Amino acid sequence: MNKNKQTPRLVWFTGLSGAGKTTLANALHKKLSEQGFSSYVLDGDNIRCGINRDLSFSPQDRSENIRRVIEIASLFLDAGIIVITAFISPYEKDRQKAKNKIGKANFIEVYLSTPLDVCESRDVKNLYKKARSGEITDFTGINAPYEVPISADIKIDTSNLSIEKSVDKILKRVFK
Repeated sequence: MNKNKQTPRLVWFTGLSGAGKTTLANALHKKLSEQGFSSYVLDGDNIRCGINRDLSFSPQDRSENIRRVIEIASLFLDAGIIVITAFISPYEKDRQKAKNKIGKANFIEVYLSTPLDVCESRDVKNLYKKARSGEITDFTGINAPYEVPISADIKIDTSNLSIEKSVDKILKRVFK
């Protein structure tokens, strides 16, 4: 517990594009705010358009993207904020670096195990279609790997669980 009267934690959403990471991150943030908690969402839109705009989607740059996210999240945690991240973060080693830096007690990995066909059906930017046609290379789940978490704290298939029930499941784990 800190001066904000909350325990700062890092809730790390991982999964394929279209799995629902940003949707759940924003819903969790809203619910935490309603309950009087101070939280912040870091996702590809607010990170890749600014501090990480110099990075590509190569394996090396993906790792660097996550390394920077870990450092930013750590700063927020030091300030007593609950941090919610929504990144594909395809490599187990990168997610493990986050867990090691933050500490197991304050790192909650949420794996969105939503099936690929469901993720593709949600693709409003046609990224999967472009990846399948070869227009996009290094697209996770199509022509770049996604390493399923070895020991995620929470596993959710957003094709089977509503946003509200998913957030409730996370809240029960984060604030048990």
